[in-house]
Amino acid sequence: MPKGEPSKQSIATRKYEAKAGWMSKTYKLKRDVVTQFAEACDKAGVSQASQLTKMMMGFIEKNK
Repeated sequence: MPKGEPSKQSIATRKYEAKAGWMSKTYKLKRDVVTQFAEACDKAGVSQASQLTKMMMGFIEKNK
């Protein structure tokens, strides 16, 4: 659960995310790579999260 005194909405959101299997991850990447990736996603009209998921799933399938 969020720290401090979270709002009821924050608590509900965290509860939903946990139940639905969502997870936040943090990675350290070079700024120029992140910027170029964001620009490429914007140009392609896709969200960064959906593209990362697609690339991760492809890598998983390739390396089973």
